[in-house]
Amino acid sequence: MSARATRGGWVWAVVAVLLSALAIPWFLWRDGTVVAGLPVWLWWHIGWMLLASVAFRVFVRRAWGVGIEEV
Repeated sequence: MSARATRGGWVWAVVAVLLSALAIPWFLWRDGTVVAGLPVWLWWHIGWMLLASVAFRVFVRRAWGVGIEEV
């Protein structure tokens, strides 16, 4: 495995952990703020899904198969 592939694997692992950890807006619990008729936590989910979609698209185009080796 090349150093570039190893570094890329770590970067994508960090991205995956961050996307997973912040997918649940724990810091918005008990926040009743409403924006444009919807609660803020719902806007967080909408934005988060868009961000996750963009991250997954970039991953598929640039790093699909990183960390997978043939046996």
